[in-house]
Amino acid sequence: MNIVELLIPELILLAGSVACAIVGVSTRRSMRDALPAVAIAALGAAIAWTLCCGDTLAEAAPMPALSKWVTVVGCGLGMLLVLLNAGTADRDYEAAVAAGRTKFDPLRTTRGEFYVFMLLSIGGLLLAAKARDLIWLFLALELTSLPTYVMVAMSRREQRAQEASMKYFFLGAMSAAMFLYGFALLYGATGTVELAAMHEVFTAQQGDVGMIALVGMLLAILGIAFKLAAVPMHLYAADVYEGAASSVTAFLGFVPKAAGAIAVMGLLWTMGMHADGWLLPPMVEVMLWVMAVLTMTLGNVAALLQSSAKRMLGWSSVAHSGYILIGVIAGPDHGGWAAVLVYLLGYGLSNTGAFAALAALRRGGNEVESLEDLSGLAERHRGAAWTLAISSGSLLGFPPLLGFWGKLLLFIAGVSSGHIVLVVIAGLNSAISAAYYLKLVALPLMGASTARSREVEPLSVQWPRIAGLIAAAAVILLPIGLPAIAACAAAVLVN
Repeated sequence: MNIVELLIPELILLAGSVACAIVGVSTRRSMRDALPAVAIAALGAAIAWTLCCGDTLAEAAPMPALSKWVTVVGCGLGMLLVLLNAGTADRDYEAAVAAGRTKFDPLRTTRGEFYVFMLLSIGGLLLAAKARDLIWLFLALELTSLPTYVMVAMSRREQRAQEASMKYFFLGAMSAAMFLYGFALLYGATGTVELAAMHEVFTAQQGDVGMIALVGMLLAILGIAFKLAAVPMHLYAADVYEGAASSVTAFLGFVPKAAGAIAVMGLLWTMGMHADGWLLPPMVEVMLWVMAVLTMTLGNVAALLQSSAKRMLGWSSVAHSGYILIGVIAGPDHGGWAAVLVYLLGYGLSNTGAFAALAALRRGGNEVESLEDLSGLAERHRGAAWTLAISSGSLLGFPPLLGFWGKLLLFIAGVSSGHIVLVVIAGLNSAISAAYYLKLVALPLMGASTARSREVEPLSVQWPRIAGLIAAAAVILLPIGLPAIAACAAAVLVN
């Protein structure tokens, strides 16, 4: 198989992005309204090709099962995210055009570009799972992140959205410089940029990895921690989550995080996988261990202090990265990486559902953000209230929702690999998180209505509400097929 055949799903998304760019400047409103359908069709086509040609893909991809899983899950969740973002870009401008207050100008519209950026970012996630070398991995990670910087700025016509975008961009540039320098050191230590060849070099050293390679790996992981929103590259999360529109925040919570987790696993495989099993160099393992503890602890403690639902979910996103690192440390031998994949699926659906509930509501023409706005929500907006409650329960890890099973698999992998103290710390952090997640469960369903919450109105666009209901239904129903899902995740093999 040649490289073009290997990249057919990504080429499909590229074709979809070109189609979105063309449709987005159409003078016909009906054509512009079809943009979500065009993006969803491209994502569906990528899934269909991957499922139909899976055996062919397995012959050429460096991590065949992983790339297939990421394509199906990434594009599947991408379809939900497209629904959630329907009507986000150019909402006010399209309303003005429809009301006759202004004439349509292709130079002023950004709807098409918005969906282009979404598809390109998801394409970067898919490429990260197929990365064969450091250059490929770098380009995939940047393709995942660069469109999101613009999406944050485009999502709201407010100053804080622009401020959030700038913070996100500058910290992203610093992280890219950091992990790129780490890649350079890894190349200097091994004499190759290919991941398989690097693995052979480290295997031949029989665990005696040189200092240059260790420093390169540490810098690379620290830089990629930005994608995960993990300590110490986590400080942007709350501000960016609050500044961006809720629909875009849901996108940020899954796509870059998934790409970062996959990139870290690919890098660690080169150094940690040996003939006798999974064994990371002590310095790398200690750094990951400390990162996991600090990330989950700081994220949960900071979330406790928030009065904004979006900032609360932003800090909780940081905490979830700490849980993900447990599976990364456990490695493939003890089911850690399979647990990470299942956890990313559960987290992606739950996070999308929570932000979809917020995106589907407005108060005074602005997004619902304060916890007070959510009190007694079920009295007037029952669907949004239950969506938020179910999604928050899954993020907490409340059985039998999908988030519980993902967290359980991570904890089992951590115990099996001997990291019992780390799992205990994670369990304590999960108990801490109950204090704020239960607010997001109880306030909408059992809280008393307030003057603020009675002013909350539904968004005129129905798609965010539909995306939230689908996500909430998925976290309830998917555990029925958990054995099959876990078996597929466990089939991730590295050639």
